[in-house]
Amino acid sequence: MPVLDRDASKDSGGRDALPKLPVPNLKDTLDRYLSCMKHLLTEEQFNKTQNIVTQFGAPGGVGELLQSKLTDRSENMANWVYDYWLNDMYLNNRLALPVNSSPAMVFPQQNFKAPIDSLRFAAHLISGVLEYKTHLDDRNLPADYARGQLAGTRLCMEQYYRLFTSYRLPGPERDTLVAQESSVMPEPEHIIVACKNQFFVLDVMINFRQLNQRDLLTQLEKIVKMADNEEEQLPPIGLLTSDGRTEWAESRSVLMRESTNRDSLDMIERCLCLVCLDDASGPELSDTTRAMLMLHGGGLTKNGGNRWYDKPMQFIVGADGCCGVVCEHSAFEGIVLVQCTEYLLKCMIGSPSKLVRAASVSELPAPRRLRWKCTPEIHKLITSAADKLQRMVKNLDMNVHKFHDYGKEFIKKQKMSPDAYIQVALQLGFYRCHGRPVSTYESASLRRFQQGRVDNIRSATPEAFAFVKAMTEGKNSTSDTEKMELLKGAITAQTSYTRLAITGMAIDNHLLGLRELAHEMKMGKLEMFKDEAYLISNQFILSTSQVPTTVEMFCCYGPVVPNGYGACYNPQSDHIIFSVSSFHNSQQTCSAEFVKCLVQGLRDIRDLCNKCNADCAATEERKGQTQEAHTQTETKWEEKSPQRPSDLTKNKQTVPQVLVKTTDQSSVEAQTQTLPHGEARPLRKMSKS
Repeated sequence: MPVLDRDASKDSGGRDALPKLPVPNLKDTLDRYLSCMKHLLTEEQFNKTQNIVTQFGAPGGVGELLQSKLTDRSENMANWVYDYWLNDMYLNNRLALPVNSSPAMVFPQQNFKAPIDSLRFAAHLISGVLEYKTHLDDRNLPADYARGQLAGTRLCMEQYYRLFTSYRLPGPERDTLVAQESSVMPEPEHIIVACKNQFFVLDVMINFRQLNQRDLLTQLEKIVKMADNEEEQLPPIGLLTSDGRTEWAESRSVLMRESTNRDSLDMIERCLCLVCLDDASGPELSDTTRAMLMLHGGGLTKNGGNRWYDKPMQFIVGADGCCGVVCEHSAFEGIVLVQCTEYLLKCMIGSPSKLVRAASVSELPAPRRLRWKCTPEIHKLITSAADKLQRMVKNLDMNVHKFHDYGKEFIKKQKMSPDAYIQVALQLGFYRCHGRPVSTYESASLRRFQQGRVDNIRSATPEAFAFVKAMTEGKNSTSDTEKMELLKGAITAQTSYTRLAITGMAIDNHLLGLRELAHEMKMGKLEMFKDEAYLISNQFILSTSQVPTTVEMFCCYGPVVPNGYGACYNPQSDHIIFSVSSFHNSQQTCSAEFVKCLVQGLRDIRDLCNKCNADCAATEERKGQTQEAHTQTETKWEEKSPQRPSDLTKNKQTVPQVLVKTTDQSSVEAQTQTLPHGEARPLRKMSKS
């Protein structure tokens, strides 16, 4: 059993030990909002926004009323923003889940030499899932504690318990996150295996006994044989889950008219997870290709129909060794996905499969194929969904780049936060590529609080803007020393805002809460939230996230706006993995060009640090040389002018001023003073070179 990389104390499951998310001060939020937006707006836009914000925050005004109501809400709820945030971030979003919402973790490329190898891998993976699920069921998963800033704080564990017990149900206007938390409902004891666009029920408990790896391999072999039977093959129903959320809700309603379909949907919605046995996708399996295949499956012609996107955990096992996991994001954050998948991979590395051949156990019942009754209307809906997915496949512009020049160890040696440093580099790369700053999103965990999810670190700070302008427009007019000071200022600003965000004091959730309360109180759409600046502030053209791992894998996701970039990064000791995405149909973006500018920015910042470090070292060396020169001068002077202490006392002579020239011609002025006992000691005063 692998060691979980967390504190050994167990999670009690109780959220009461954690504090509630605080409500920030209204004036602080409004002031920060203006500070965040000023350099992203024209002067005319900003002046208008400043007036609107002043009016909103005026004493006795609507802002104070909403703030009071929000404070009341926080006193009566475990987390005042949770529902607002979940709906706004995920459940209200009508875009299709693949690429737009669901991130993926790409596993190390596997070397399967025979078809049975991929099934062994899948059996081993499933065995690890069942082991991890046992930890969750027993509530003995080690508690997480914060790392980095404010390290050591205990974190909320609730998201872990949704990994294998939740489901995103599509709705015509808003989806529902269904969580099987009731003790009345029986725990699911099956997973769904997708193979050749068909879905099979694999019971993991038979006759009150959990299947071992050998049993699981036997069942997977049966599934592959059943899927190969062309006479039994059914339409690729899974494609419907790749459609827009409103369209999928309508298609699901059509499916639900038939009892056979209702039974199949129920089995999928209640399963632990999906394991998707993918066909080989082609000869070229670069990191970029594998990332795209994880996100969308390659469309109908490849494995796009071999998915069910509403389920939080879909493990992909490709016959060609292309493996990973796709997650439905509304149930949990990336760090929970990382912790779970790292456990599974370490489990597989630490206890290699000893299976030589599949067991021949006649008493194991065959897995069941899920049946579907498909009317001409459903066939038409599948065709429509397939066409849209294919357009998405063609539109995704993905670029996975491993930056090998240096990693987080170099950054730490500069006494800088690796995350803040990379965020500033992203700002520099974007500005160099597009010549303007834009609203930037970096997720900040709120798990220090009950039911905590995330808030936004607004990385496009005024200080970062000043630095990137100096590095681009002021390349020749700004000295390296000034650039270094601006870099330090940008990193300090980023670090400070990060601290605000993780302690619940950032602006985005607060403004969201005020906006949603105004809607609930039927105030209409307030000027504050109709203002162009507020719309710009929420158009995250640069959507970023740090997803560090201790196992060789990486995370990827799509942009959140049509003309934007998704930029996920994984800092390692000597390299950094970047997964950059955009859309081909946007004339404003190009992933390859952005990566090129990002790499140049990382090199420029490194060179700046190295040059300033070298200058500092040279200055220190000159200081050392000067000290040595003084010592030599004093010694020679004392040798040439020996006097008895009595003579010195008698005459009270003062040591003459001595001028010492060093090799670089910088001068040092040496002065002396007479001590009570007549001993002369030089006092050194360095002139500025």
